[in-house]
Amino acid sequence: MAETLLELAGISKTYPGVKALDDVSLRVYRGEVLGLIGENGAGKSTLMRVLGGVIAPSDGVIRIGGKDHAQMTVSGATQAGIAFVHQELNLFENLDVAANVFIGREKRTGGPLKLVDDAEMRARVTPLLERLGADFKPDTLIENLSIAERQMVEIAKALSIDARVIIMDEPTSSLTISETERLLEVIADLTAHGISVIYISHRLGEIMTCADRVVVLRDGRTVGELARDELSHVAMIRLMIGRDLKELYTPPKRSPQPGGCDIVGLVTSAFPDRQINLSVRRGEILGLAGLVGAGRTSLARAAFGIDPLLGGEIRIDNAPVGVASPRDAIRQGIYLVPEDRKKSGLVLELPIRENVTLASLLNYARMWLVNGAAEHKVAKEQARSLSIKAPSIDMEAVTLSGGNQQKVVLGKWLSMQPRVMFFDEPTRGIDVGAKSEIYALMRKLADQGVAIVMISSDMEEVIGVSDRVAVMHEGSVSGVLEREQFSEYNVLRLAIGQAPETVEAAAP
Repeated sequence: MAETLLELAGISKTYPGVKALDDVSLRVYRGEVLGLIGENGAGKSTLMRVLGGVIAPSDGVIRIGGKDHAQMTVSGATQAGIAFVHQELNLFENLDVAANVFIGREKRTGGPLKLVDDAEMRARVTPLLERLGADFKPDTLIENLSIAERQMVEIAKALSIDARVIIMDEPTSSLTISETERLLEVIADLTAHGISVIYISHRLGEIMTCADRVVVLRDGRTVGELARDELSHVAMIRLMIGRDLKELYTPPKRSPQPGGCDIVGLVTSAFPDRQINLSVRRGEILGLAGLVGAGRTSLARAAFGIDPLLGGEIRIDNAPVGVASPRDAIRQGIYLVPEDRKKSGLVLELPIRENVTLASLLNYARMWLVNGAAEHKVAKEQARSLSIKAPSIDMEAVTLSGGNQQKVVLGKWLSMQPRVMFFDEPTRGIDVGAKSEIYALMRKLADQGVAIVMISSDMEEVIGVSDRVAVMHEGSVSGVLEREQFSEYNVLRLAIGQAPETVEAAAP
């Protein structure tokens, strides 16, 4: 029988008026990957904060190595061999790798001044990096590392404290396909050496690839556990949301209409020697796929007027439009739902109401004074239409879940008159139930005649939601696939620069 490294028994956490966790129990065995899934707000983060000693449970027991703890402290969790790799990496960019690995635990010289011993720390980090297959050195500055490499530093930090359990929270949300594959190889190596991993992710395909077991939380409760041979998208989704979801693809109500948006010979500052040619028709969802760095976000930023156009033009309904700034784009009905909603899509400290009306504030103003009643009415309508879950539209955006924050961004644009909408990674960090709602909203917009470009690195999403898929490679469109050609194989061939004529139709 496998050795139990960690057990949470009957964990509850109550805040005034809210029960965040209700009698949650789970076990972690030596050398396994335990998938922990659930919608946003299901209690995953609260449970991990209890385990990490950040908050104290209201009830229950944490059992590590057979020893019971009513609650943990942060230092106690570290001493017990529990380490975290957070979605928002906790590193200092101006320090090198070794300094970050030993931050707060610096090795010092034996002299009277007890200076930090950089040489000793780098010597200790070297074998950790070699074990992870990292191709950077202990003296490399963090600011010079990619997101995937920084993640390796966090894992090296965990290994440096002899971690027995490593908790990974959405570890692949910013990684490319190849970087994700490399991370999964590292996880397999960790478990082979007896280290356990709690893997938290909304990407169910990854869970199926790496998890030995899956525990599902819903509304602060444990609602089920699935063994390896029981894992399927349907089984996981049913437990997460308490119902079955329809398949991702919803056909349009009618064929795409004439007009839409044509991007002709567009040149961006990211790829000044390449041209982009792309057409999206009114009433369709065009998926825009490609590897990270292929130029998809640069295209969206240029079309929205954030970055300059170095050449080419944008046509809407066959008429050229000038877009030199976001204000120009908004006047033309071109809107962008950005990749990073927290930094670029919302003012987190403002309430839902002010975020919804921010881009069209002059519509609610007379003599430079905002008509609060009119603003309130529009924001209330958007909150109701989009099913934004909040007690009041005066709630600050920072208090909302990722899915509801994304709906607020959508509400900002839907309160106006969109003609073309770019969605850049629209469901990143959003749970499966909220994803389904976002997909339904995109289809509703398309059925109303809006031309939609959906940029996504999630292959399941690209194939499951799009009417057509355009693929970018190194700054230009390498090919466009019709639905009968859809397959991961065909998308990836175009993403690595295979000529369109060599792409075979997907098998029926």
